Amino acid sequence: MERIVVLGGGESGAGAAVLAKVKGFDVFVSDFSSIKPKYKDMLDAHGIRWEEGQHTEADILNADEIIKSPGIPDKAPIIQQLKAQGTHIISEIEFAGRYTDSKMICITGSNGKTTTTMLTYHILKEAGVDVGLAGNVGNSLALQVAEDPHAVYVIELSSFQLDNMYDFKADIAILLNITPDHLDRYNYEMQNYVDAKFRIIQNQTSEDAFIFWNDDPIIAREIAKRHPAATLYPFAETHEDGVKGYTDHKQIVIETSNGTFTMDQDLLALTGTHNLYNSLASGIASKVVDIHDENIRASLSDFTGVEHRLEKVARVRGVDYINDSKATNVNSCWYALQSMTTKLVLILGGTDKGNDYSEIEELVKKKVHTLIFLGVDNAKLHAFFDGKVAQIEDARSMEEAVTKAYKLAQKGDTVLLSPCCASFDLFKSYEDRGDQFKACVRNL
Repeated sequence: MERIVVLGGGESGAGAAVLAKVKGFDVFVSDFSSIKPKYKDMLDAHGIRWEEGQHTEADILNADEIIKSPGIPDKAPIIQQLKAQGTHIISEIEFAGRYTDSKMICITGSNGKTTTTMLTYHILKEAGVDVGLAGNVGNSLALQVAEDPHAVYVIELSSFQLDNMYDFKADIAILLNITPDHLDRYNYEMQNYVDAKFRIIQNQTSEDAFIFWNDDPIIAREIAKRHPAATLYPFAETHEDGVKGYTDHKQIVIETSNGTFTMDQDLLALTGTHNLYNSLASGIASKVVDIHDENIRASLSDFTGVEHRLEKVARVRGVDYINDSKATNVNSCWYALQSMTTKLVLILGGTDKGNDYSEIEELVKKKVHTLIFLGVDNAKLHAFFDGKVAQIEDARSMEEAVTKAYKLAQKGDTVLLSPCCASFDLFKSYEDRGDQFKACVRNL
């Protein structure tokens, strides 16, 4: 009996373990930190052995194949040992893909992928398609394939998941943009990160669709180099040569072999240029799978957005508070700043992933009168921003940050939490950071 070891006992790991067990493998799950009770119960219910708080080498190094959770970096000692002995390491998505012939709509990009994934899922679900949501959002793809299969899956893929995917094929691949992110995981080599993102089109044929932002210089360069086999569906803000999704006279236009879709741009539920791109990408994917125009129109106009992404929390004494805790890189913060129309108090900071703040410098100078640095170590932020903004404060907790923002914001301002950084210095996750922000604002 082939032996599969799953490293990481979270949503993707537990799901992969269940599918492996159902398919008759000898399965063992090992998590270096702790496993949540709900996943322990799931593993126990399927008679799957697991351990937490350690990696027992004797139980891991004898695996025929390893399914690795995306959060585990390649530099982890156990991964180094497995690589040295030549053990094949795959992602949960790669493993699940072996056991399903369902249509796969896969979405990646440095920014906007969660919104685009949720929006595409929303359009298909509302149109009555048998669709599952997986990857970074929704439920484990492997678990759905094992216990609750769907005809179509909409999957949000991070570069870490793509790193360990080989034979999996996206029927529709969406690549929204590529800006520096997670460079700490890619030896600070941008090309390594770019290569990971472009794995989304591996194995595609002319029968498949590749949807991408036409004006991204990195994507343009890579397409010229790689000559993708898939049918190309570029989108852009305006009508350029060969572009299949664009705006024209305040109308959205999408051209596919299934006909041309149009709708009034001001009917889109999501506002801002970046959300226009997310809507175009979702609209193209929906039209390619032949969803009726009226269904696409209805869903693009009633979608409510994603928690922790430019989420309006409250208006207190004439000041708006916006939770953009999901902005864990500089480019996400740039999008947030770009979409703001008022003067700002901006809360920044956390665990720096090798950030270059010059990307947001001009917008900060133009729109922000007060910066609040929320982190254990704010030295790098001070080194960059000191002297560039009228007022700079430090905060060691969310409560302190929100209290200072409340005192320093003036009527008509916006207080924006858009941290640019990972959350692990003061918070469990970006969700925890966003939830604490919302709770503190509501207590004002």
